[in-house]
Amino acid sequence: MNIQFKKGVLELCVLSLLKQGDKYGYELADTVGREIDISEGSVYPLLKRLRAEGYFEVYLRESPAGPARKYYRLTEKGAETQAQLEDEWQEFTKSVSAILGGGDQ
Repeated sequence: MNIQFKKGVLELCVLSLLKQGDKYGYELADTVGREIDISEGSVYPLLKRLRAEGYFEVYLRESPAGPARKYYRLTEKGAETQAQLEDEWQEFTKSVSAILGGGDQ
């Protein structure tokens, strides 16, 4: 798949996963990576940027198998942004599908 497609949708994917519940970094990277061929290293810079923009907060939770894990929790701003991005994605894919399928405009 085209790298630009992946980069463009990665933010929506991460925010959508956090909408489902708190997750730690590797869990996010692994879940996205199972569906979209991306490197784990692509997710962490995005997490840093989204945190700086106030889309989620971070907290530590003890792990039964090693050191504490850093978990990400969606903020209200993050939930609003996720909903907006999802709406935009739906419109975009509808428009592209119409073009690809030769649908009426």
